[in-house]
Amino acid sequence: MASVAPDVTEDNQPTSKVNKRIALLIGILALLLAFSEIGGKNAEQDALAKNIEASNLWAFFQAKTIRGTTLRTAADAMEVELAGATDPAVRERLQKRIDGWKATIARYESEPETNEGRKELIVRAKAAEAKRDISSARDDKYDIVSGLLQIAIVVSSAAIITGVALLAWTGVGLGALGLALMIIAEVAPTALF
Repeated sequence: MASVAPDVTEDNQPTSKVNKRIALLIGILALLLAFSEIGGKNAEQDALAKNIEASNLWAFFQAKTIRGTTLRTAADAMEVELAGATDPAVRERLQKRIDGWKATIARYESEPETNEGRKELIVRAKAAEAKRDISSARDDKYDIVSGLLQIAIVVSSAAIITGVALLAWTGVGLGALGLALMIIAEVAPTALF
């Protein structure tokens, strides 16, 4: 009875042992892909939430601006009326109303105790926009990572079928690049591009 020589790959390793290693590589790449998809989805949801927050804050800013303009116009008109009033009781009542409106206008402009004056709203809206931009950059990087890992899985799978070790090493390289970009997405999402 003739002995059958085991199949060997280009680097003279038995095929089943190499295939197990490539299968392990594919499993690791799939795990990284899962983490990448989760990270990307979280970044996308955070970017959307921060965009909504920024939009709401800018709308509130606009409402305060409109209210302030309306009161300023009314106060200006009432000051004209005050100039023509001769009755001291009417003048006092008009002045009291004008002073109240001016105090409200000042409160609309800056209200540090509630953080809802126009000045404070600008700062809050810009901060939400900055967080949105960071999350958006993180999401963009995770999209690239997912693509790299998917290609790495396909190339590594082709290595099992063809027995070409270079394909497996290409999968390792793409996986390492994806992992590096995933780390960058978490620690420095606005770096690179």
